Formats: sequence, C-alpha cells, structure tokens
Amino acid sequence: MDGPAIVAILGAVFTLFGAALLYWGVREEKQYYESMARRPDAREFVTRFPMRPEPGGLKAGGIIGLVVGLAMFVMALIFWL
Repeated sequence: MDGPAIVAILGAVFTLFGAALLYWGVREEKQYYESMARRPDAREFVTRFPMRPEPGGLKAGGIIGLVVGLAMFVMALIFWL
C-alpha cells in the first residue's frame, strides 16, 4: 500500500472516531440535563451519582479527533500531488 493511502485511511479513522466522540458527548450532556430537569431534588447534580462520562471531555476529545483526522487527510492529499 502507498504511504499517502495509509495516511488517508488513518485520517478517515480519526475523523470518524472524533465525530463519534463528539456525538456521544452531546448526547451524554443532553441526557444529564434532562435527568436533572425531571428530578425534584438536585442530588445527582451535587453528588455526581450515578457516575457518567463527563460530556465536556468527550466533546473535547471529539474535536481533537476531528482536527487530527482532517489534518492527516489533507496531508495525504498533499503527498499524492
């Protein structure tokens, strides 16, 4: 396999992984705030129980994955030319 093809495949994988993390983070944040709105008390907000993946970290990881993936894909296009 050609070198640029491998970089392009890795870029696509990083991009898909970043998009999945970003989607997961947005969905987790939405579920968290919806559960807070349905509860009469703020126990979950104060104690952070039950534990959930932090939506901010998931969204940040998704953005980083998207940027790295797109940069690798652009780099592969430059190598092909």
